[in-house]
Amino acid sequence: MSQLFVDNIRNRTGGAIGAPSGIIVTGVSTLSGNVSIGGTLTYEDVTNIDSVGIITAQSGIKVNAGGIDAVGVVTATSLESSGINVTGIVTATSLESSGINVTGIVTATSIDSSGINITGVITATSFSGDGSNLSGVESGVANFVASGTIPNGAPVVVNTDGTVGIVTLTSSAPPSGGTPVVFEAASTDWISTVYDPINQRVVIAYKDVDNSNHGTAIVGTVSGTVITFGTPVVFETNTTNYTSAAYDSANQKVVIAYTDSSNHGAAIVGTVSGDTITFGTKTKFESATTSYPSIRYDSTNEKVVIAYRDSGNAGDAIVGTVSGTSITFGTAVQFDASISNAFSITYDSANQKVVIAYRDASPFYGKAIVGTVSGTSITFGTAVTFESVNINTIAYQNGIVYDSTNAKVIITYRINASPYSGRAIVGTVSGTSITFGTSAVFNTTQVTHMAATYDTFNQKVIIGYNDASGTEGYGVVGTVSGTSITFGTPVELGEPDGITRTAATFDSLNNKAIFAYYDTGNSSHGTAVVFGATTDTLNLTADNYIGFAAEAISDTATGKVNILGGINTGQTGLTTALKYYVQGDGTLRTIPYSSGNPSVVAGTAISDTKILVR
Repeated sequence: MSQLFVDNIRNRTGGAIGAPSGIIVTGVSTLSGNVSIGGTLTYEDVTNIDSVGIITAQSGIKVNAGGIDAVGVVTATSLESSGINVTGIVTATSLESSGINVTGIVTATSIDSSGINITGVITATSFSGDGSNLSGVESGVANFVASGTIPNGAPVVVNTDGTVGIVTLTSSAPPSGGTPVVFEAASTDWISTVYDPINQRVVIAYKDVDNSNHGTAIVGTVSGTVITFGTPVVFETNTTNYTSAAYDSANQKVVIAYTDSSNHGAAIVGTVSGDTITFGTKTKFESATTSYPSIRYDSTNEKVVIAYRDSGNAGDAIVGTVSGTSITFGTAVQFDASISNAFSITYDSANQKVVIAYRDASPFYGKAIVGTVSGTSITFGTAVTFESVNINTIAYQNGIVYDSTNAKVIITYRINASPYSGRAIVGTVSGTSITFGTSAVFNTTQVTHMAATYDTFNQKVIIGYNDASGTEGYGVVGTVSGTSITFGTPVELGEPDGITRTAATFDSLNNKAIFAYYDTGNSSHGTAVVFGATTDTLNLTADNYIGFAAEAISDTATGKVNILGGINTGQTGLTTALKYYVQGDGTLRTIPYSSGNPSVVAGTAISDTKILVR
């Protein structure tokens, strides 16, 4: 028996039928109109329900077909169905279905289904599934507290206290040198050196005296304060003098200028691969007597510029263009009609100018001149005197260097009067001219065979030289401020018998200077030593690297970090499909950082701005 309890019943014509407090119907009753119920309808079995309000079921709702369409609030111990459509709020202990569609907010203890479609906010104790169809869910991301400010996209290490920070390289004084290493166990001369930043190798070019004076080159690899070498390679099978080397970054080639057996000016292009170097065919840039060629690279115009003394003892300069393993030259331009044998060249990248320092023929004053490259030619401003006393020499190899931090050029030279002290002076390029500050002494006693380089990491000028009064090799560090330079205390290079034909370069990967020379006390053997302006301590290891900052994180704040398997989008200039390594300065390169040997894989670039953390 079914019972229907109503306040009144409306008849087929729509009129109301009054009734007492309850009506008991036994059997089947058919009403063709509407039934209005003001109280509670209690039933055991019903075919259709159209309810405006709340439905409470004592033992659950079971739908065999057609599904449930709900607009409003659904509260249930569990929802298990293949066709529930809800617009509103769902609160349930669990959702388990292949077809629950919700537009709104879902709060559940667990969600376990292959077919729940939710547009809105999901709050759950757990999710079961691969999440492949979830939008707005980040994978490979974790939250960490920052120790120090972390820029977006920066490589991140985890500290022992669980916080995270950027990669840091802490430097401490004093300067120090490594142990000298022989790269040529024979008599050498006319040594030059340059750093290849792409292959992260040092290249030394020299005259191998014991091998018929052949022009030779060798590749060195720095690790910490140690340098090791490959096998020497001959690039000129005749007598070679005045070697000078530069690196063409656009073509990723080493270019060596020198004079051949005819004393003519020549140049040759070298390609570094691993610990060796191969060469193209030499090209003459001057088919007449040439001496003291000094070469540098103009990165703006992607040209090399060679300054040299021609057969008439005038100062000339010529522009070279590298293509593959060959080099071609424009027409030589004279910048001084009467020049001494002491000069050197550098490139001011801020002002996009070549600067040549030299000793005038009469009187022997120090001069400098600014050159502007255009195409395959070069023009010059007016020469400026930087030292109005007789100077003995400017090292033709590395007598002038460029301070890229302060946009200054620094010239090192020796006074030609007792005590023949070593000096340096700071120059400022403006247009086609240059002005100078006051010179500073870096060694009060006689110096010879100077060579300078610029430490881009520590922002210091480093000079190597021979102290002729004590016949010892030294390194000294200078700091530029405005138009002045000051020096620290010279440090011995481990060569008590002196150094000769000194050349210098800077390894920007290991943040070390390399001095190459022949050892006066060891049968003039070709030797090199690593010199650091500071001692460096790196906080990066293969174990503590965890990924990249997914956003900028302030000190002590909590922020997102892309960890293993995550994709960081805060990069620029990457090459797709290449593996990148974290460097000591927090940058990324395709070659491992070698100082201290922490080879740390950052990840693989999947675009020029995205990297997959590995």
